[in-house]
This record gives sequence, structure tokens and C-alpha cells, in this order.
Amino acid sequence: MHTIDMHCDTLMHAFLKNRNSLEKADIFSMPGSVDLDRLHRADAAAQFFAIFLLPVGAEKYFGLSEPLSDEEYIEGCARIFRQSLAAHSGIAAAASCADEICRNFTEGKVSAVLTMEDGRAVQGRMDNIRRFYDMGVRALSLTWNMENCFGSPNSKDPAVMSRGLTDFGRDAVYYMQELGMLVDVSHLSDGGFYDVADICRKPFVATHSNCRALSPHQRNLTDDMIRTLGNAGGVAGLNFGPEFLNEDLNAKSSTAALIASHARHMADVGGVGCVALGTDFDGIEGELEVGDPTKMDILASALREKSFTEAQIDMIFRNNAMRVIREAMK
Repeated sequence: MHTIDMHCDTLMHAFLKNRNSLEKADIFSMPGSVDLDRLHRADAAAQFFAIFLLPVGAEKYFGLSEPLSDEEYIEGCARIFRQSLAAHSGIAAAASCADEICRNFTEGKVSAVLTMEDGRAVQGRMDNIRRFYDMGVRALSLTWNMENCFGSPNSKDPAVMSRGLTDFGRDAVYYMQELGMLVDVSHLSDGGFYDVADICRKPFVATHSNCRALSPHQRNLTDDMIRTLGNAGGVAGLNFGPEFLNEDLNAKSSTAALIASHARHMADVGGVGCVALGTDFDGIEGELEVGDPTKMDILASALREKSFTEAQIDMIFRNNAMRVIREAMK
């Protein structure tokens, strides 16, 4: 189906699997959820591929024997991205704006959009934002789960959750919008979210976040945040992870019906125009009913059960994200 998925962590797995032989790394066929082959067979329109910065001090968890610099990792992931697309140019191509996505689609190719999750590598320098933009990065999650130069992350601590952007973060958000890099609030504190909403004059996004009213995970959006995002013309990508779908945060089941329930709530609160896809594939675990791009028809059926029309399903699957890309990415 013609989908635009605003978040996956596939590049991380490709890097970790091939760290000592990056020249052989290829995301055409991968053991997880996303690869170029399945995206092409699913007739996907575009996939956002995140460079997810590995948590500091988590080397053993990720199977690394020694610390890894952010720069080595970022360049490694970008290399895998570039060489995979070069090797499979008949089915996929990089895209950095709406016109390129449209051109690729008419040529029967999946568009691959490079993004970054966690702005810590920016290190408080505008020239680094420009450098990542020149590398091809077109969306940046300002924070992950730790404080950085942009501001504070989502947190169970109300004091942390209320903190806003830093002075640099405020200036950087403005600069990102001027450049044409999407501002992503999915891991940001609530205070930071509202600062972004105040600063942005173009749509901003929550690439992989659901509804806090249905699932109390602190990374999900409150109803007021959903309304604010919708009023700003932005979108939230539905996250397929069990912990972001269930009332019980320890539940392991991710079903199409649960995803559709979040879509229904989000549309009722913020308007159907703010609902998009942000699967978080290859960054989530559990029993996934919709476990890869070839199974999106299951979600389409569940959305129909929630009274979404075919035109509205097209909005959720592709058109809403495409509108934001056209307005805020260049």
C-alpha cells in the first residue's frame, strides 16, 4: 500500500551487524521488520530511516566491545544508507523533499528519507545542524531519553517533564525550519513540546507517538498536545509498539485494532489531518500483528472498522505526511 512511515531503526541493526565490514552492509534484506525488498513489494511510497544514536554507556547491551564515537556511528549509518540505495537503484532512491518523493513514486521506486534520533550530536552548534542537513538528514528528533543541548526529554519526573527548550534549542528549532529540516518532538518533554509549538511557523511532527489518554506512556501525546499539533498543521506518526498502545505498559501485544483505536482518538481530538504513520519498526518488540510493511492491509481493515473512509485512510497512510513534507521539508 502507498504508505509513508516516518520512523524506523533499521540502520542501527545494519550497522551493528556489519560494524567490522561496512562495505558489505546492505538493507535490501534484513531479519527484522523493514528492508528495501519488503518496502518495494508493499508498494510503499516512502520510509524514514533514522540514525538512532546509541545510548552512552550501553556498549555491552548493543554487543559492542568498546565505546563508539557518535561521529563514527553516524557516518557508518549514512554510508550504509547511501550504498544500499546505490546498489538497488532500480527499486529505491533517496529523497529530501516532496518533489523527489513524487518523482521516485512515478518511477516505481520507494523513497528513502534519512533522519536522526537524538540531537546530542549537534553539540550546541548550528554548523553541525547544517552539516547533518548537507549529509541528507531531513528530520531530527530533538532529544532521546536524556537531556542534551536542545532541552529535556520525556520523563516520569514532573519536574523534568515541565522543562522547556534551552536557549540554543529555541534558536535551533527556528534554524531547522528555515533550512527545511523537520522538527520532531517524539522524545521531548511536555514543556519542550509547547516551546516548539510557540516557535514553529511551519508544521512540526511527532514521528512516532500515540495518545496518552489511551496509553499512559510519557512519550505519548496528551489531548491538548494533539490539538496543538493539529492546529499547527503537524502530524503524529502512529507507533506500533505495545508499550505505546496498551493501557498496561507491560503488555506485549500490538494489534491493528489497538493502533486503529489510537488513530480514532487522535482524529477525534486533533482532526484526521494530524494522523500519520510512524511504526518504530526495528525499534520495538512484542507480538506485532502488523509486523512489517507488507501487512499494512491489516491496519487498513481495522481503520475501516473505526469508521474511517477510504479517503481518510489514504490521508493517514500517506497524504497527511506528504502535506507536511511539502510545507516544511526542502
